[in-house]
Amino acid sequence: MDTLETIYTRRSIRKYLAKPVEPEKIDTLLKAAMYAPSAMNEQPWRFIVIADRNLFGKIMQVHPYAAMLNTAPLAILVCGDLNLEQIPGNWVLDCSNATQNLLLAAHATGLGAVWCGVYPEQGRMGALADMFHLPRKVVPFALVAVGYADVNPPAPPERFNLERVCLNDWNSPYRI
Repeated sequence: MDTLETIYTRRSIRKYLAKPVEPEKIDTLLKAAMYAPSAMNEQPWRFIVIADRNLFGKIMQVHPYAAMLNTAPLAILVCGDLNLEQIPGNWVLDCSNATQNLLLAAHATGLGAVWCGVYPEQGRMGALADMFHLPRKVVPFALVAVGYADVNPPAPPERFNLERVCLNDWNSPYRI
């Protein structure tokens, strides 16, 4: 699958087959995440690979939108390590980039995935930080459920919308 096709066809997958994700695919996802752009090349991300079903149950108790963990064989918690940041606050952008790369890599390798927001919800952040024994300056950012899709979602709707693009000025429609 080429890059643009991966971007245009990726969908959030919330139902998975009872099939484990191969370690080499997990490594591929993590590698793709770590190749994300980051401000001043800080790379302030940390990742926790979660495959323990007992932990999934605990996560679902504190995250109201993580029910897909009922069928997911794997999840990855993306965290920001504030000890690594040089520009305060940019860790959020960097971890967003890493999470998007992870999602695209999942789709490109035949897996399904969905981003479950954690940051900036203080309750979720605190509960997950405690659950995974995170150091004080490591912040849970996103939880990504991963697995082989048990659904075949329809093609995404057309999202390209020129009405949302201006040329040189807010009041000038984009037309080249």
